[in-house]
Amino acid sequence: MTLIDSVAVHGTGSIPAGMVLPPAVQAALDACATVIVPASREELYQLALGPEGGPRFTVEYDVFGTPVPEAEVVRCKNGIAVNYPEDYMRRRDPDCMRIADDLPTDKPRYRDVFGTGFDQVKAETLDWLAGQDLVVVPFKAGGLTHGYPSLAICPVNSAFFALTLVDLQGWVTFDEIGPFEPRSILYVAPPFRHTHFDGRQVVVHDRSETLHEVFAYNLYPGPSAKKGVFSVLLDVGEQEGWVTAHASSVRVTTPYENETVIMHEGASGGGKSEMCQEIRRQEDGRILLGTNVVTDEPYVINLGESSALDPVTDDMTLCHVDLQTGEGRLVVADAEDGWFVRVDNLTGYGQDAHLERACIHPDQPLVFFNIDGVPDATVLPWEHTLDSTGKRCPNPRVVVPRRLLTDVTGAEEVDVRTFGARMPACTRDNPTYGIMGMMHIVPPSLAWIWRLIAPRGDKNPSIGESKSATDKLAHGGMVAEGVGSYWPFSTGTKVAAANLLLRQLVDMDRTRYVLTPNQHIGAYKVDFAAEWLTREYLARRGGGKFRTEELTPSRCPLFGYTLQEMKIDGQLVRPTFLKPEMQSQVGVEAYDAGARIITDFFKSELQEFLTDDLDPLGRQIIEVCLRDGSVEEYTALTPLFT
Repeated sequence: MTLIDSVAVHGTGSIPAGMVLPPAVQAALDACATVIVPASREELYQLALGPEGGPRFTVEYDVFGTPVPEAEVVRCKNGIAVNYPEDYMRRRDPDCMRIADDLPTDKPRYRDVFGTGFDQVKAETLDWLAGQDLVVVPFKAGGLTHGYPSLAICPVNSAFFALTLVDLQGWVTFDEIGPFEPRSILYVAPPFRHTHFDGRQVVVHDRSETLHEVFAYNLYPGPSAKKGVFSVLLDVGEQEGWVTAHASSVRVTTPYENETVIMHEGASGGGKSEMCQEIRRQEDGRILLGTNVVTDEPYVINLGESSALDPVTDDMTLCHVDLQTGEGRLVVADAEDGWFVRVDNLTGYGQDAHLERACIHPDQPLVFFNIDGVPDATVLPWEHTLDSTGKRCPNPRVVVPRRLLTDVTGAEEVDVRTFGARMPACTRDNPTYGIMGMMHIVPPSLAWIWRLIAPRGDKNPSIGESKSATDKLAHGGMVAEGVGSYWPFSTGTKVAAANLLLRQLVDMDRTRYVLTPNQHIGAYKVDFAAEWLTREYLARRGGGKFRTEELTPSRCPLFGYTLQEMKIDGQLVRPTFLKPEMQSQVGVEAYDAGARIITDFFKSELQEFLTDDLDPLGRQIIEVCLRDGSVEEYTALTPLFT
């Protein structure tokens, strides 16, 4: 590292003298003819519109002598609409991460994939950047309060990318941070996708003990400005002993003004976004809990006044060591200042008034992705870009400041950690693993196992899947998303992540753990109604306080304990929703067949964790699963907080 002395800087901001940068990075900045450091978010927004200020601006780069368009930016009343000419670039490629360093990892190493080290391409990247007009912005990875000072270096004609990054992490200036040594640096070099990587998205991570460099060779911000920062936080947390959870969390205030904070985890499609959404009601105000897939019989319940919701975190939930009080409850804060909201569920006006208002009438112009934008007109979040197939792009997004979506500004103690899983229909004629009851209480050991696997199933809607995963999910199978469901973004090893997560779950012995399904409960199609009503029930129970006599061991030990009965607003939920084996369309035989499916899947996925590096307690827990142990054995290892 060397100290910056001077760089030819344009714009109203400046890089402070005394900032510590790697020599090659300083050399690239020194060689660059123009380095722009915006002094305000407004200045960066103007750069994103291109040299003419709109109304349309094509972001293109020279590729072997031919200009290749990478994105189009359209100036609209409420922000900019960014669209990509290729369907492939409208979503994150799940196989884009490559590791360039020699630190421990279970992810594909650059040299193993490409047959050579990264040093040459890294040098070429910095040389290319030195020949561009650049925009340089500081940011704090992990949010403005607890984040780590970092730097982004981006071609000025793709300033929308830098704008997206600082909108997600929060606007901050060099003057506010002061001279610093970056904990992470993000470099953006879009044409390398064509010149070096056959048109594929590639994001290369080059780690050391003090610096995590992210090289983004594409202009869709998902794998770099969004999940790349997540990777940085997971890397830092692994070194320092804390986790950034892939979770949403919400403060639920009952009609009697009791507050409960629920943190919801799960694989893609597991209900993280839905945990912060209002319960959906029918026109007459009743709630459709489920519809029998065999008989078409609906089951509705009445709920007078539902609880008020104040989202705490949306996707990246910071469990930083400095937040913890040592009193047995996990304390969380948002790792982002803006939320990368997917709006594929908005298909017309009036479906989510709060979100629509934030998108259509924001207090600052927003950045929209994969949404149709007409110059100087209002971007409407339900007018999604069409893919080349003529179908709506499945990944329309908008970056919304969290202040427009929640009033919660600080850290919160978590009362209950729920875990969601998509379940297929299970019937006598077609037994499947869709046998989870509406709500199960589990000890920390079982909560850990579910987070190790993070199973995904029932036609999971996530985009950008590998073909093998897509085929398996489409036919009712399961795939594992991996440790904490943040594994796709981790640059380390599974066992290290598993050990860290286990200690967190065991140490937070006054946080309760709950499983809740979505899509189906046995023979009933429930979508997310079970999750919403479980949230309501837990809040009304004061954070899920249960007496042991209210619980009974679930028929499948992986589901922990089942409630003897569940009463919401004076109305009993049908016992068959708590115990699907009691449903006339399911029965014990089909249930047990489903239990074998999910148990065998867990056993096969857990084998890889049995290494010498695994925490001894973790080995004991996995061995209980492998020998078909009882829920009492899990509880003996990690007591249940009731």
